[in-house]
Amino acid sequence: MSNGSWFVFDEFVMGGGMMCQRCTQPNLQLPGGVELDGSRLFRNRMYSQHGVILPVQREKHSAEGRKRHDTLRAYVINNKRFTKTDRKEINAAIDEINNYTIAHQNENISTINKLDWPLVKVSYIDYGSIKGQKKKSSRFNATPIDARLPTYELIETYFTAQLRLLRTMDIHIIGPGTGAMYQTFLSDGSVVINVGGLIPLRSEDQNITYTGYMEQYMASGAPYLKALYYPINERPKGIKREELVKLIRKAAKLIMNGFSIPVNSIENLAPDGQLFIEMCKRDKKFCELVTARAPGTDFGCYHFWVEELIHERGPWREQVSTHGIRKTRCSYNLTLMRELRDKYGIRHYEISVNQSKISG
Repeated sequence: MSNGSWFVFDEFVMGGGMMCQRCTQPNLQLPGGVELDGSRLFRNRMYSQHGVILPVQREKHSAEGRKRHDTLRAYVINNKRFTKTDRKEINAAIDEINNYTIAHQNENISTINKLDWPLVKVSYIDYGSIKGQKKKSSRFNATPIDARLPTYELIETYFTAQLRLLRTMDIHIIGPGTGAMYQTFLSDGSVVINVGGLIPLRSEDQNITYTGYMEQYMASGAPYLKALYYPINERPKGIKREELVKLIRKAAKLIMNGFSIPVNSIENLAPDGQLFIEMCKRDKKFCELVTARAPGTDFGCYHFWVEELIHERGPWREQVSTHGIRKTRCSYNLTLMRELRDKYGIRHYEISVNQSKISG
């Protein structure tokens, strides 16, 4: 009923409450994103309400409406977690991809069709620097907040300008945080590359870190996108040019070869996200603890990132009493989780540290 309409609220209360950012669902999806097609509907509404042309709609696969010689557009989104070394490696990856494109973009179609990689143009951007267009004159009395239908002229905001850019993106390269929330607005058949971030385990030992992708539920809750992840065990070494180049080229090939839509939501999760889903299926008591948010439950047991569980941080860390009793603040099958960690090939920091001490 809300199509083409605006709603005005006299009072609007917004907060985390019991459905906060870190409140996890058993399927690790954005609630309603898949079963109600909520992510796509929300995306389309934001475009239409801001007067921006809707992104490309693809029904069956990512190659619909594309030509083999098309140059794909990839954007690396600035992230506060990138170190100076990371940015140096990212720039080197951008140069390598762009130089390949420049070298081949003027060749004939038959030659382009035989290239090893689809052509990609990569740019590095900061969403904060994307500003709305300023119009010199208008016959409407436009205001930043306008309850009229979008057939009237609205003042273009930063977000409107960002939507105009997002609809042109084929590959969205992000780290954890705010940038990850923008992937919902991409066109059908786009690829998101989450390069992750590094999270220090303990304040007293800052040199030990583990990989955190964080907002994985955004990708698993948007079945019109394909998600790729920087290798989970390699990320603590920092972002490397060759790994990022591999991911961008893999993304480009997936798009041009036509990956199926909708995408299986589990395939849009990193290894630790897939581990969590299996853990939830096999340890029902644990799953209820972290997803039901029942009254009286320790807040830390459901206000968490999956990475914290996988790496036994905070309420998931095993404590040993003076009497030798082992327990965690939040109850779960620790043995099962460790077995699954091995199954999914996730290297745990304590194992890595102990191996280093033995080899040393």
